[in-house]
Amino acid sequence: MLWSKTRTTFGHSFISQITFKNKKKKKAVKMISGTQFTIVYDVLSFSFATMMATTIFLWMRVPSVHEKYKSALIISGLVTFIASYHYLRMFNSWTEAYEWTGEGELAKTGSPFNDAYRYMDWLLTVPLLLIEIILVMKLPADESKSKATTLGIASAAMIAIGYPGELFMSEDNLGGRWVYWIGAMLPFLYIVQTLLVGLNDATQSEADPAVRKLIKGVQWWTVIAWCTYPVVYIFPMMGISGSNAIVGIQLGYSVSDIISKCGVGLLIYQITIAKSLALKNGNEETPLL
Repeated sequence: MLWSKTRTTFGHSFISQITFKNKKKKKAVKMISGTQFTIVYDVLSFSFATMMATTIFLWMRVPSVHEKYKSALIISGLVTFIASYHYLRMFNSWTEAYEWTGEGELAKTGSPFNDAYRYMDWLLTVPLLLIEIILVMKLPADESKSKATTLGIASAAMIAIGYPGELFMSEDNLGGRWVYWIGAMLPFLYIVQTLLVGLNDATQSEADPAVRKLIKGVQWWTVIAWCTYPVVYIFPMMGISGSNAIVGIQLGYSVSDIISKCGVGLLIYQITIAKSLALKNGNEETPLL
């Protein structure tokens, strides 16, 4: 009996030590106000609904476009579908990190907010965003594959380089955040140069002025929308700190995602419809991509 009690006491003590050590390793959740919690709660919920609604619309419109451009429209819907899943995961993680007490006060639960879902989403969706643009352009099959590959690799590198910098949030280590920001900007600038300059000949080769205008529009829309991400990234270096930085980053990235994913998806839809009509009327002569 004495051995049993000793073993039980030792076991509880050992488990408690492991639990305590694991809790210390978790990234601490900063305390925020009830208003700040509600703002992030609402924006994550709105982003999820917007992404899912865009997905349903794009996929339901697939039968309306020519077989040649169905892949581009399906990928557009896939981008927003993947994003909606990750926004649901972020929403759940956010609600699990905080709770309302019986007195109506907000308190931390001890569960960390997993913001890595956002970068996992970008790692999947950013290359697809670029691929869907390539698929609606007037490019030979080999060049289309080459551009899609190089842009996909560049975008994945941009995301991978930028993520570690998100871990630098305190004022005493923001220098590390600058290093990763600069590193991620290198593939970012390559992507911008390719969209606006490298693909210009293919854009100008479009016979239909309306289609040419739409393709230019989706290129510029993508670049302008993407330029908001580096700005949000440096919020902590702009004097925005603590809970304000957390809320600002979540709000900024969510708005940027809606503009870049849903906005680009709807523009891609317009291009596929215009090109499908051109094929139907015998005005489109580009080979299948």
